[in-house]
Amino acid sequence: MPPSGWVLLITGTAMAAVGLVWLLAPSIPLVGRLPGDIAIERDNFRFYFPATSCILLSAVASAAVWLVRYLLR
Repeated sequence: MPPSGWVLLITGTAMAAVGLVWLLAPSIPLVGRLPGDIAIERDNFRFYFPATSCILLSAVASAAVWLVRYLLR
């Protein structure tokens, strides 16, 4: 098991990279507009929950982690 300092450093770097991508590419096509995403808009109220987008991003992230672990064996 790697020392906890390295884990924190890698986790922080990954979070910073995700934040940078989020700032530089705010309109990734289709993410947030998939069937199954919940959007409710009223006069003074707006609720949005990207359920399908979350599931899709989770599957992509899981596949990426699996691939990295497979290649590092």
